[in-house]
Amino acid sequence: MKRTALLIAGLFITLTSVFAQKSDEIGVFLGGSYYIGELNPTTHFGSLTRPALGVVYRHNLNMRLALAGDLIFGSVQGIDSRSTSFEQQKRNLSFRSPIYELGARAEFIFLGVAMFNFKPEANLGNQWVSLQPLKTEGQSKAYMRTQISIPFGAGFRTNLAKRIGLVAEWGMRKTFTDYLDDVSTTYADPAVLYANGGPIAVALADRSATPNDVGRQRGNPRNKDWYSFAGLTLTFQLAGKPGHCYAYGM
Repeated sequence: MKRTALLIAGLFITLTSVFAQKSDEIGVFLGGSYYIGELNPTTHFGSLTRPALGVVYRHNLNMRLALAGDLIFGSVQGIDSRSTSFEQQKRNLSFRSPIYELGARAEFIFLGVAMFNFKPEANLGNQWVSLQPLKTEGQSKAYMRTQISIPFGAGFRTNLAKRIGLVAEWGMRKTFTDYLDDVSTTYADPAVLYANGGPIAVALADRSATPNDVGRQRGNPRNKDWYSFAGLTLTFQLAGKPGHCYAYGM
């Protein structure tokens, strides 16, 4: 996956250099990422916010509107034991997952579409284990780890120098999967789990203080998972004369 990400990043930079126009910019994004889902229902910018890094290409149409593409790398994490909810503490699940996003959007109050890849893992015996192949809810077919999301958000842009700008933004990503955290439906029969993924699947599917919860609710499939990127982008104008200070309302 890392090799693929580097290949995409190289292609991204090559295309921007080929198609650059007078008002085009390339930028470096640095910020944080987190998720909203079963293991973190409501908290934004909490203690589990992780670092995120990316590159952005922006074509300024006018002083208020721009088209942008980005490639962002981040990660998300959830830990039931840190929740103030007794039910979450009792469930005692946890996960982490890298997020690789390739997206395109229109910027004013920005809205776009993105493709992202994720890989939820849980710690067992000081070893991180990939959860998707284990089918921890007894699925007949594993969920897809590459999905589509809808990015939207807001921010502010200012110029630091003639060809250098700074963008501050916060964007949410609506996904169409409930398995970003590998938690969605009910506790599965251990026999089914064992057949799917062996003893490791059984151990990671139910980590509550009172196991044997077969059929009980493990997550809420009606609420899909979300993830977020927020931070600063330092941009550099690629070609032509210095432009206006495009201060988007983003």
